[in-house]
Amino acid sequence: MDFREVQRLVADDMEGVNAVIRRYLHSDIALINQIINYIISSGGKRMRPLLALLCARACGYEGDKHLLVAAITEFIHTATLLHDDVVDNSSMRRGQETANLIWGNESSILVGDFIFSRSFEMMVEVGTMRVMEILAHASNTIAEGEVMQLMNSHDPDSTEEHYMLVIQSKTAKLFEAACQLGAVLSGQPQKVEEACTKYGMHIGTAFQLKDDVLDYQSSPEEMGKNLGEDLTEGRPTLPLIHALRKSNKDKAELIRDAIIHGGKRHMREVMAAIHDTGAIAHTLETARKHARSARLHLEMLPDNEYRSALEGLTEFAISRTS
Repeated sequence: MDFREVQRLVADDMEGVNAVIRRYLHSDIALINQIINYIISSGGKRMRPLLALLCARACGYEGDKHLLVAAITEFIHTATLLHDDVVDNSSMRRGQETANLIWGNESSILVGDFIFSRSFEMMVEVGTMRVMEILAHASNTIAEGEVMQLMNSHDPDSTEEHYMLVIQSKTAKLFEAACQLGAVLSGQPQKVEEACTKYGMHIGTAFQLKDDVLDYQSSPEEMGKNLGEDLTEGRPTLPLIHALRKSNKDKAELIRDAIIHGGKRHMREVMAAIHDTGAIAHTLETARKHARSARLHLEMLPDNEYRSALEGLTEFAISRTS
């Protein structure tokens, strides 16, 4: 099942999620509405709400609280994007200028806070303590991941193991929570809940690793952000960590300098080192391993079209071009 087929399968549910998003993101304050409308109109794959919907349906859920839960995951994700762009001083996302570039850092941070706090109001409305527990824990873990990434910036001694911990905290945790919530709402036994949780962690990790690859492969138009942004920010992602480990002394020193100082002055040489050391292939194979692990955990779920869609997403996560 390709990505468009997956989207069509839950199109009615996703329309319900969009209605929830529009309802809960409204504010009487004009600036909040301006920034939120700008972000919503910029698109995005809505992967986290999509996973929440699919896992709920795959587990046989027939209520409507999955719409609220799916919207909450998108709210948390959107709030972190607003904050990330300020921290990273980003100027492009999804092919458009970032909110902080247009409205300034202060406005972006405060609107991010508004979206994040609104998500907690929505958690209360779900009315299930277990749902609140999962989302509160996920939010805390994501914040820790953001801090770990900040500490890793400009650090050429960052290891592959530590980087994997960062992305599993910063990115994969919300994928994990979205999938786990689908099982929780459905009242599934512990073994099914754990399978959904692990599926989410693995597909989220694969998704981020593919993003790392695209930062060094895609054009800005395909990726929707500045090419080589990770290197510019001195952020040692897996391709860079692998290239540094496998390069000879001279090239390794050049990569270390690029990480420490950031910028694009060594971009051509670093890109060559990434190519020569097989860093892209290594990162893609690591992503494939996580995608395979994600598919294996789906064997615990009922065999239905929603499970097939979840299987299809594991392939999409590693084969997409943007």
